[in-house]
Amino acid sequence: MQATSDLIGRFVTYILNPLILLIFAAGFFLFMYGLVKFMFALRSGAPSQDGKQHMLWGIVGMFIMVSVEGIIYMIDSTFNLQVMSGGGVDIGRIQNINTPANFFGE
Repeated sequence: MQATSDLIGRFVTYILNPLILLIFAAGFFLFMYGLVKFMFALRSGAPSQDGKQHMLWGIVGMFIMVSVEGIIYMIDSTFNLQVMSGGGVDIGRIQNINTPANFFGE
């Protein structure tokens, strides 16, 4: 089981994470391109459906990549693969936080 987890971890680290980052960056740049195109169309007075479409598909692409990252984390925590152990929120540490005795004036 350890060998499978290591293989999946390497796949996620070296292939999937850079691919998600690349596609997210492409969506961001598509959104920015659409925004610039829309702004220049506003200056000329003509409505720009093309700029709006670029912005819409850029947002859709970024949303999909964030969703993919969330699905990967969900699968990792569901099956206890410990592939994504380097990132995310460590819930165990949050539960161990203690407030100081005089925090609320008591």
